[in-house]
Amino acid sequence: MGDTQSKRWEAAEEGMELLHAGELDDAIVELLRVAHEDPDNEYAFHFLGHAYFEKEAYPEALKSYVEALTLAPDYVGAMLGAGQTLRMMGEYDRAIRMGQRALQKHEDDGDALFLVGATHFQKGENQAAKRYLERFLETNPELEVALEVEGMLQVIRGEVLPFPGAEDTVEN
Repeated sequence: MGDTQSKRWEAAEEGMELLHAGELDDAIVELLRVAHEDPDNEYAFHFLGHAYFEKEAYPEALKSYVEALTLAPDYVGAMLGAGQTLRMMGEYDRAIRMGQRALQKHEDDGDALFLVGATHFQKGENQAAKRYLERFLETNPELEVALEVEGMLQVIRGEVLPFPGAEDTVEN
């Protein structure tokens, strides 16, 4: 990380700490201040996107992530944030494209594999979902996410119902 990048990171640190402490409104105020003082600070925009995402303010989150990507086109974290935001907004094809863009940078990125696999799963594209989700599990993810992915794979394999109460049995 160069000197300019280090200074930008440091400028955004207070906002990041507030975000990690769950103080979303304060984090947004702080990160907006940093972005106003330095409109070229991709970290401020990225973490601003994260704060908005946590508040489920998806249009604002997407706008912030896109601004971070405008400033730093290879910023994989911003790609993934934008992709997850697009997924939550139901923009599945765009989310998949963003995840694939991240995979072009790092072919075994667990977050990108999860994004693409989960999005294919939501679209009902089970074979594509299965490929990405199985690759995701090979990255040794945290237990909670691994269990969620294993649940999706069980649905794809027909071992469980896609959602409670859909039918009484898998055969029905």
